[in-house]
Amino acid sequence: MRGFSNLYGSRKFKGASALALIIALANASGALAQTTATQDSSRQDAAEGTGDQSEVVVTGSRIERAGFNQPTPTTVIGDTELRLGARPNIQQVLNDSPQFRPTTTPQVSVGNTSSGTAPVDLRGLGSDRTLTLINGRRFVGANNLNFVPLGLVDRAEVVTGGASAAYGSGAVAGVVNIILKKNLEGLAVGASSGISSRGDGARYGADATYGTSFADGAGHFMIGAEYLDDKGISDRNSRKNLGSAALLALDPAFPKRQTRVRDVNTNPYGTYYTPGGLITSGVLAGQTFNQDGTLRPFDAPNARGVGGSDARGLYDDVAVALPVQRINAYARASYDVGGATFWIDGTYGRSHVNDGKFLPDYLASAPITISAANPFLSQAIRSRLTAAGQSGFTFMRDYNDIYNLQFDALRTTYEGAIGVDGKLGSGIKYAAHYSHGEVVATQRLKNATFFPQFNNAINAVRNASGNIVCAINADASTTNDDAACAPLNPFGPNNASAAALAYTRGTEYSHTVSKLDSADVHVQADLFSLWAGPITGLLGAEARWEEVVATNGALDKKAAFGGFSLYTSPVSGGFNVKEGYGELAVPVLDATAVKLDLNGAARYSDYSTSGGIWSWKYGGTVRFFGDLMLRATRSRDIRSPNVGDLFAVRSLSIGPVVDRDTANRPPTPPYNSAPTLVSTYRGGNPDLVPEIGKTLTFGGSYSPSFIPRLSVSVDYYDIKINGAIATLSGSDLSAACAAGNAAACDRVIRDPVSQTITQVFANAQNIASFKTRGIDFEASYLVPLSQLSSHIPGSLRIRALATHVDRVIFSTGAATPINVAGDVGETVTNGTPKWRGTLSFSYQTDRLGLDARVRYVGGGKFNQLLDGRIPSPGAPANVTLLNNDISARTYVDLGAQFKVNDRFTFFGNIANLFDRDPPISTAGPIHYDAIGTYFTFGARVKF
Repeated sequence: MRGFSNLYGSRKFKGASALALIIALANASGALAQTTATQDSSRQDAAEGTGDQSEVVVTGSRIERAGFNQPTPTTVIGDTELRLGARPNIQQVLNDSPQFRPTTTPQVSVGNTSSGTAPVDLRGLGSDRTLTLINGRRFVGANNLNFVPLGLVDRAEVVTGGASAAYGSGAVAGVVNIILKKNLEGLAVGASSGISSRGDGARYGADATYGTSFADGAGHFMIGAEYLDDKGISDRNSRKNLGSAALLALDPAFPKRQTRVRDVNTNPYGTYYTPGGLITSGVLAGQTFNQDGTLRPFDAPNARGVGGSDARGLYDDVAVALPVQRINAYARASYDVGGATFWIDGTYGRSHVNDGKFLPDYLASAPITISAANPFLSQAIRSRLTAAGQSGFTFMRDYNDIYNLQFDALRTTYEGAIGVDGKLGSGIKYAAHYSHGEVVATQRLKNATFFPQFNNAINAVRNASGNIVCAINADASTTNDDAACAPLNPFGPNNASAAALAYTRGTEYSHTVSKLDSADVHVQADLFSLWAGPITGLLGAEARWEEVVATNGALDKKAAFGGFSLYTSPVSGGFNVKEGYGELAVPVLDATAVKLDLNGAARYSDYSTSGGIWSWKYGGTVRFFGDLMLRATRSRDIRSPNVGDLFAVRSLSIGPVVDRDTANRPPTPPYNSAPTLVSTYRGGNPDLVPEIGKTLTFGGSYSPSFIPRLSVSVDYYDIKINGAIATLSGSDLSAACAAGNAAACDRVIRDPVSQTITQVFANAQNIASFKTRGIDFEASYLVPLSQLSSHIPGSLRIRALATHVDRVIFSTGAATPINVAGDVGETVTNGTPKWRGTLSFSYQTDRLGLDARVRYVGGGKFNQLLDGRIPSPGAPANVTLLNNDISARTYVDLGAQFKVNDRFTFFGNIANLFDRDPPISTAGPIHYDAIGTYFTFGARVKF
């Protein structure tokens, strides 16, 4: 139980001081009166159209009308889900739900410039196809939910079907509408501390909310803010299966039979290196340097590259999760005048990934030749080389001490909005708003290598005065001198001088400002009545202006950093769109036993970059005896290219690639069909056009009148996207090359000797298609325990959510499409488990709350293309991954809240109670927890 000892030991001061502040505030005077929304169960009823028939805004439709049953399935993430697991932001709360693929998380984004962002990815179709809203409107930040204060979130409504006709571009997979609290009264302050069971991953947080009415209740003001300091986790080897791993043929007689193996310490150059430096040729081969420059035998891995205490793989130097500091604030003021409510709100957010371990600059670790006369070598070593008649030796080193790249990203968001919501009489409603937001992002990649300077500095000699200098400066007669050159001592860790480091490394820099201006106005009215009730119509207009302005550092523009130059091509641009939309709700039948409603919507969007395009939706609901409701929708949805797609600055990610162009390659080794350290460069394309999706959903919900508070729903979805905007992976590009696409071949760079893929150059294109389908299940039951016995206080809430994914097919037309539903390895683009689900139990009394949740993540194949039986043209021929099967994981989370009095509450959570290990992965797991057991404790006081 190291986590507990650290929490109350070395972590004691910060955690205790935070709680001490809360206790002090608890003793202050005051009272809290907070008006809350209805309970989760009735929220779900409202989303389904089965509640008290009051007028509620349901995210799947813009129409507000009592008793209106909108046909699009909607899942509500409410109070209980927000507190389960003690997640640090709303993104990670949503990622616990089975409909979401955790594509970008702190444990996935290491070694990637997306670190510090928090988007959500509904259906695994990409975060750009999930439209995120706050209070029903767009916000700046491209789906980055790090800037939403969790303490102000009332609930999140997840529309699990297309909704572009209602909300515009981006809703191909669905919509996440985050509803913030409105009628907040009084002051609430909270603080928490968290730590893993291994004593790392410390997290400290604080939040506060305040609300008050004024002008005799006509006005209202509220503000909320939160602070988070997440220390991250730097040591991958502190977790089983997270250190460097690879796919290896353990039996040389059967090179096509591979195995996922942990502790694989080969480097990108097919040999080994160590932090002290390794001699790989001559009389001293197999010797490594100590810190004082002496030699000792290298503890080498076995013949397959496994083990060896001195050897390191790339992922041994990559963090589990990067440290991040974040502060968010949101304020809103409203005032009622007659039938209108005028409002204004503002948002400020700041997140900082502070010098996180990106990865070592392994390009600097390429084999080099060291002269036997190098003056940084000891006399004993030089003498041995001279006696052996050697003029030098080949040298390799893991420069994780001096060329360990560090990613520093500061993202700041500012947004303000003003609007009005109102009624004219009893039948007309209107709303309008305008917002302006900016995200300022400054990214730095520190300790990047200047390769010409590195080559100069590594070649050290003594000059005529006996001083160690760079060889280019030793001879006064040469003309290629560099007065700034300082010689570099690479032998042993931490022996490089400050002058050598200043000469050979620098900081890559990018500064980007993203802007969003948005305006919307719509009017709703009852047009006329039929036998079943009034037909309600809504008309609206919307306009958006998006812009990005990016600048890079002077050195970046010169490509001074060689291999790891991220910011060489700053691109600025923007676009605008003007839209008109409408929606109808038509009651067809309202009888005692049956109620039938139809719903339709359409939107026309005119983009400055690509012209006009339509999106639409139609569907209906039928309710039988008030208990059973059936629903179905059909929609045409669009996703227009965003500024990032059109004008993205060049970016880099490092990760594995499965080569699907294997014909006539050299034998293995040296050729590797599944390299793990491929550099993939991506960028934008200004000629993109909107992609088009077609979505079909049908299902229903059942709330039997003879079992109050029980609700069960099942919904089928089928989504097809054509002309999908995609940045092709190295695997897809290699498949396209195998199919004869010469342009794809030009983007895949191979080692000239081994033919192994080393780099991939890709940009966004309308080249792909997606097909996915599955079934969502939901059941909830709220039981007042007094019904069982008058002596049992409180209530028990049970909720189950599950998704079965039957098909996920991503295709570029270059090869036979593969259904990757059930592929769960990190090498598989868009791979996802076939089953995910959660089952939660929440017991609540006036004083005590107890939560338990079981999260299930299904297993599957690491990669079915490595199953040895796939005959598709792009499959590595006859490769069999012997441990291709990955078992399912079940995680248990526990939580408790104890209310000392009406003002003061303690709470605690344990996530991943049984510390389930992730599977062996070559670049870190996507679908499975990598952190392990995590404890969170805190307190909250209300006034």
